[in-house]
Amino acid sequence: MKYRVLVLLSLALATASLAQAQTHAGVRAGVSADPDQFFFGGHVETAPLIERLTFRPNVEIGVGDNVTAVAFNVEFVYSIPLQREPWRVYFGAGPSAILYSHDDDSSFNGGFNLLIGAQHTGGLFTELKVGTVDSPNLKFTVGYQFR
Repeated sequence: MKYRVLVLLSLALATASLAQAQTHAGVRAGVSADPDQFFFGGHVETAPLIERLTFRPNVEIGVGDNVTAVAFNVEFVYSIPLQREPWRVYFGAGPSAILYSHDDDSSFNGGFNLLIGAQHTGGLFTELKVGTVDSPNLKFTVGYQFR
């Protein structure tokens, strides 16, 4: 079942990226705390919904701490460009659904994320995410968004 959900979400993200010319895809990797894991994944970012506000859903697969976690994050990001700099700072938030798998047991839980990040116009970005409810408590991410 978890693989079906992952495939369906991946198809939805791919379809969304084809639907709009200004939608950009990206890859990400990092570490999380509670559970202590290495994770990797991908995202799409839409054209602005309103000035500086974009939709940035992502999928992250975490391994380690005797648990596999697949997080489906539905996040919105507000960007603040820095004058005369090729960087932008962004803040965001959104709900998440996490599939935790340990041995033969699995559970599907909800959570909420708050995030802050910085992104270069060339695509490189770094992000710090704080999770509540059943989301990982803290995530540090480095990634690249294709243009």
